[in-house]
Amino acid sequence: KELVARTIHDRSPRAGAPFVAVNCGAIPANLIEAELFGYEKGAFTGATRQHRGCFERSAGGTLFLDEITEMAPEMQVRLLRVLETGTYHRVGGEDELRARARIVAATNRDPQRAVRDGRLREDLLYRLAVFPISLPPLREREGDAELLAERFLAGLNDEEGTRKAFTRQAIATIRAYPWPGNVRELRNAVERAYILADEDVEVDFGELAGEDADGTCVSIPVGTPLADVERRVIYATLDQCDGQKKRCAEVLGISLKTLYNRLAAYRDAPRGDAVRR
Repeated sequence: KELVARTIHDRSPRAGAPFVAVNCGAIPANLIEAELFGYEKGAFTGATRQHRGCFERSAGGTLFLDEITEMAPEMQVRLLRVLETGTYHRVGGEDELRARARIVAATNRDPQRAVRDGRLREDLLYRLAVFPISLPPLREREGDAELLAERFLAGLNDEEGTRKAFTRQAIATIRAYPWPGNVRELRNAVERAYILADEDVEVDFGELAGEDADGTCVSIPVGTPLADVERRVIYATLDQCDGQKKRCAEVLGISLKTLYNRLAAYRDAPRGDAVRR
């Protein structure tokens, strides 16, 4: 969803202005107002300076509100008012500010069903749905998985100064696999395969064949080094959690800091076995 939102921004007259993305489900309910609208110094305990919110930082550009159905109902009311009036106030502030960003909102739920379930205000849906875009899942977009995978691998090669490539079998697997986790799962799978491949060995997607079709289980051969077991379980859990690191850490029973450290180690390792040192 963010890839599409950013493409809309980059292909528009607003391309030279900021693109600001916010995951409405990742910010605690008591902080999202301050994050969106900003706050004045002294507005609450810990507010030691003025803070520019997402609306202010994206002025003239695009504000992408991902997972809008995860936003608390009271904040949906505040957002609706901003969309209707075009103005807002920082938390603890009196000055009226103009909202000058294009709003792109997204959700992984059916919006009409979210309204029926009470997760999304109907009036907010109608206010946002000026130009709806429905994104079919990756498995229904023929050719996109291969194209995106090549793009992700090229990015990793550029970052690390390598020249790894997909085998023909890997390309066939990419085309055949249903990608229940969509682009996030594809990106993680490419990164995982890149890490596990030696410098001069083509990237292979053999690991995917060891996962259940619904991605809930990972088959690990007896004798696999514990560091590799840990890495595979972490990546599989991250896929299952739709890339949400906080939820992934909770499922695994580790701290968020530990998860970030593990992922950083996997990314920085020059070879697949470097993290086992």
